[in-house]
Amino acid sequence: GFVDDSTAGTDALGGAPSYLAFVAPGLAAAHAMQIATGETTWPVMGNLKWHRTYYAMVATPLTVPDVVAAHLVYVAFRLAITTGVFLLVLAPFGVFESLLGTLLAWPVLVLVGMSFAGFLFAYSATIKDESGFAVVYRLMVIPLFLFSGAFFPIANLGPVLEMIARFTPLWHGVDLTRMLVLDQVRPGAVLVHLTVLVVLAVAGTLLAAWRLTRRMAEE
Repeated sequence: GFVDDSTAGTDALGGAPSYLAFVAPGLAAAHAMQIATGETTWPVMGNLKWHRTYYAMVATPLTVPDVVAAHLVYVAFRLAITTGVFLLVLAPFGVFESLLGTLLAWPVLVLVGMSFAGFLFAYSATIKDESGFAVVYRLMVIPLFLFSGAFFPIANLGPVLEMIARFTPLWHGVDLTRMLVLDQVRPGAVLVHLTVLVVLAVAGTLLAAWRLTRRMAEE
């Protein structure tokens, strides 16, 4: 409906001048979530269960928090590269209204990914079998990808589901990225979005360090 109905107007698209301009920042934020998920699920289990790289690392003067920090810094680096390329590829299509806003959206996308990374690292350090990753993708990644505002305004979900969507980190990332690239910044909303994403990133990092410490102590 959004693609075909040119009479819907910008109000129906959250202020975006076209559906492409509406969906592009949403896809960028969802891409950050997916990259973070990929880098903190199988690789973490591999370093614990199959390659046991983490055990070799802590046999040196490195501590478990050092190992977690190193892995998450790598994830942030991967996010910076992939989201940066994503934005560069989209730029020629005229979907961004503000150059400064797009530049600011780049670190925001990294932050979006990091708001997931720590918690997923902690989860991967907890489970004993890789079958648990199916739960992550089926019950978290796919639903968030579809229903966090990337493809249509969350108001279309109805009052209850809209409220639930507002509590998801991806919605905060999608809304903040969209505001920046469309040059429709609302200072109050920006502060809320940044606070939520930063708190989740820090809390996830602490949880990951705690869970990896316990897991390695148990074995």
